Amino acid sequence: MEHRLILRGLLAGGVGGLVAFGFARIFAEPQIQAAIDYESGRDAAQDALDKAAGLPVEAAGPDLFSRTLQANLGIGVGIVLFGVAMGALFAVAYTICLGRVGNLRPRTLAMLVAAGGFLGIYFVPFLKYPANPPAIGHEDTIHDRGNLYLAMVLCSLVLLVGAVALGKRLKARFGNWNATLLALAGYAVVIGIVMALLPSLGHLAANVQEYGRHATETPLPLTDGKGTIVYPGFDADRLYAFRLYSVGAQVLLWGVIGLVFGPLADRLLSPRTTAPIASTVGGA
Repeated sequence: MEHRLILRGLLAGGVGGLVAFGFARIFAEPQIQAAIDYESGRDAAQDALDKAAGLPVEAAGPDLFSRTLQANLGIGVGIVLFGVAMGALFAVAYTICLGRVGNLRPRTLAMLVAAGGFLGIYFVPFLKYPANPPAIGHEDTIHDRGNLYLAMVLCSLVLLVGAVALGKRLKARFGNWNATLLALAGYAVVIGIVMALLPSLGHLAANVQEYGRHATETPLPLTDGKGTIVYPGFDADRLYAFRLYSVGAQVLLWGVIGLVFGPLADRLLSPRTTAPIASTVGGA
């Protein structure tokens, strides 16, 4: 039974990945291209300043993959494979929850697990460390940023599991509805403390040393030695649009996983009825 559910999770994740890719290709990819154009323009402006100051200018290396390949095959394969992986994880979580979180219909449980996956794996970590397009983020902080984001995801998932366990323990005393609200409130409080303790990306040591203390790594305006702005900072509206579309793609991914997996699980788990076979005796 578990293997069948996981196979259905892989299928649902693949479908969700395809839908999310279609959305990202139409809406998010133009924002990515605009961010790359900004980065190229800013690098050219910085090279001009360095050249005017007599500093060495490094030649840009060749692109290993064209933008056309990246924007289509690259992002498509990446999102679909991510969807398949999340579908497998979703199916494992669904199997664990099955029969342990109350008498829920398979489709209802599928949507609840999908909502939990979206919140725990993506949205809650996103609130602390939101997605950034190219041109935002410094090379010296790549490892720190990756480790902090993974730590945020891990804390979110562990606390989400703890909230489910707490809700089950409180159910007998406070009832299902009140126990759920108390568990969610506990999760919100503890995850809020974790967010407050983890550093902002602009406070990382490499950023403070080179750029000063800021809330984020979003590029500020580039200035010359006299303080004159020679290239603007990153467009806040474009950053907002990229993050909005990133959330939209994840909503579609997890929503489709729940919607596709639910009927498949319902068909597998529902008791099958066998039509009576009429037998005739003596040619009746």
